[in-house]
Amino acid sequence: MFYAKELKALKKSGRYRTRELVRNDLKDFASNDYLGLAHKKILHTNAAQKLSTLEVNASKASMLVNGYHQVHKDFEEALCKANDFNSGVILGSGFNANIALIEALVRKGDTLFMDELYHASGVLASKISGINVVFFAHNNMQELEQLLKNSQAKRKIVAVEGIYSMDGDICDGDIFRVTTEQNALLIVDEAHSSGVLGKNLMGLFDYYDITPQKNHIKMGTLGKAYGSFGAFILADEHIVDYLLNRAKPIIYATSLSLYDTLLAHESLRYILENTNNLRKEITLRQKIIKEELGIEVEGLIVPLLIGDNKKVLKIKEKLISQGYSVGAIRQPTVASAIVRLVARVGEPSKELRALCKNLVTIKNEY
Repeated sequence: MFYAKELKALKKSGRYRTRELVRNDLKDFASNDYLGLAHKKILHTNAAQKLSTLEVNASKASMLVNGYHQVHKDFEEALCKANDFNSGVILGSGFNANIALIEALVRKGDTLFMDELYHASGVLASKISGINVVFFAHNNMQELEQLLKNSQAKRKIVAVEGIYSMDGDICDGDIFRVTTEQNALLIVDEAHSSGVLGKNLMGLFDYYDITPQKNHIKMGTLGKAYGSFGAFILADEHIVDYLLNRAKPIIYATSLSLYDTLLAHESLRYILENTNNLRKEITLRQKIIKEELGIEVEGLIVPLLIGDNKKVLKIKEKLISQGYSVGAIRQPTVASAIVRLVARVGEPSKELRALCKNLVTIKNEY
């Protein structure tokens, strides 16, 4: 067997991973379906009905051949309006969106400045031959500002996340001042903040009341708070035009499925129409986390440091036996093993409180 030794080592270290079938009998505090929209059948019904009126079921081709449908255009325009950007494009996944942005935007003579905790997709893209990347300490705006001041790069591109996927903390709002003053492009990965942060639940720009500028780029996913699949990139028109001409995951991939696009559009409408109620539910869950675990969170991701791969798996299994699903996150995804609890609006708040109480007890046992 070609990789038997490597697999054995992974098992011994507690880092071996397998696919696990979803168990619908468990209370879901593990997934990124932050608002519970993946369970709202009315959104599926509306999307399916609209799909049934179209002449085709699938997008069939790249959006630069003949795979760009009115369904795509309508959703892109709705996203731009909701987020106050003047142009946007949708594509296959957040992973692909990060590859598209970094591979296309960072050219010879440019430098990419990336938060050290940026998502693995961005890190992978930064390793493409010819890309000059500098990592700065997590959320350290002072270090970033100094790096930008000292840089002689032709173009300076900064990449941060709105809410960091494992730590659950929010990006420092000073990022907007620093990048503007230093004439740097700013990429904000809003995978975990879009639909969760801000008075309109549109994410980091909304949270800090930032009007998008020509140097601002917002990437978001549709497979998390939007309960669908895919991703979007919003930016100034000239940047989107450039991506359409240079970003390989856009040029060489079949455009986003019509159903996923319609479903995400239904979710966007739902979020905008129910913003106040959703914000109240999010605030309630943040209050419960503070009361039961002593942790303050800006979003819905709650990391509990365990520090031992085998121990974190035991805690996960114990909670499964009690009817709860949580994430047991190990290296290399995180530096040290954590229980990743997602305080989803999709589960009743009383269940979240019960889970937190159980988690405290189990953590002390192990």
